[in-house]
Amino acid sequence: MKKIKITLIGFIYLVLAYGQSVDWSRQNAITKAIESTSPAVASINVTQIQQYSVNPWYEQFQRDPLFSLLFPSETRLREVKSSGSGVVISQDGYVITNYHVVENALKIIATLPGGKQYSAEIIGLDRLTDLALLKLEGENFNYVKIGNSDNVIIGEWVIALGNPFGLFGASQQPIATLGILSGKNLNFGKQGNHVFQNMIQTDAAINPGNSGGPLVNAEGEVIGINTFVYSVDRSQQGSSGFGFAIPINRALNIVKELKSGIIERKSKLGLRGQDLDSRTAELLGINVNSGVLITQIAPNSSASKAKLKYGDVIIELEGEKVRTRREFSEIIEVLDLRPGDRILIKIFRNGRILKKYLTLETY
Repeated sequence: MKKIKITLIGFIYLVLAYGQSVDWSRQNAITKAIESTSPAVASINVTQIQQYSVNPWYEQFQRDPLFSLLFPSETRLREVKSSGSGVVISQDGYVITNYHVVENALKIIATLPGGKQYSAEIIGLDRLTDLALLKLEGENFNYVKIGNSDNVIIGEWVIALGNPFGLFGASQQPIATLGILSGKNLNFGKQGNHVFQNMIQTDAAINPGNSGGPLVNAEGEVIGINTFVYSVDRSQQGSSGFGFAIPINRALNIVKELKSGIIERKSKLGLRGQDLDSRTAELLGINVNSGVLITQIAPNSSASKAKLKYGDVIIELEGEKVRTRREFSEIIEVLDLRPGDRILIKIFRNGRILKKYLTLETY
């Protein structure tokens, strides 16, 4: 058997090489993505004003009109503290977070990794998309690399970074959770005051406090803003494996508008209508039993230019069925249609279905 001679220098070289290989084996795309993104992730600490009742029985019996008459509730204001997450998107300190994180904020303090704190000013709020734009006092901030949420791949690795349960304060670093991108283009429509469309789904753990933080791909690019989790038990708080993020492309479009001023969504078509039910349809001899029956058309309006007529019934808007006036308005809201947008509607007239194009006008 041939013997191998190892000199002292050779032995030291082997030890160093082995040590480097072990260290290198621990470094991967995930660790590098976390390392590159973390410096731009903020803990958002908010002081809010909250109204509360001093009558302990009020909430239990508030639906009872007699109780409310005999024992009117006295309300007071108090300061409450809460926290969420945010992500720095520019060197001059612009930060994206969720609307619900800073709603009714009296004071906002953003803490960056290492513990340095900055006062944050609200530049703009958009309740509909649940997005907010803040500006930190200062300059030369670390900021994230932006990805393209139109090109995400189901099954790719993703990382959620943020301040779950306020743990950012314990380590002065954002907390990272790992998962895959489970779904994309998920539409939830209107949920309370918000509209969630084209959402990204992940099984990376998203918990209270993660809201407003970034969802990052394995290349260290932000592809979404973590917003909410889904749970079968609505009283359960915490990760259920179903977390959802606003696509970064949509978020940046809203941010651009927030920088320039208030987002204008109020629009009109120059018509009035009423819900069509089966009884009204029978009386008018109309062969459909739901939709919006046009009752008025304003002169020189978009509806007038499209040659809509009294008695036309709107049954579809942008490919979505319309049964009531409320549905018509909600479709415009969900699709985030604005003044100037051209829309397609389908109407029922004299036994025929016709297509009409109209332009939304400024309200």
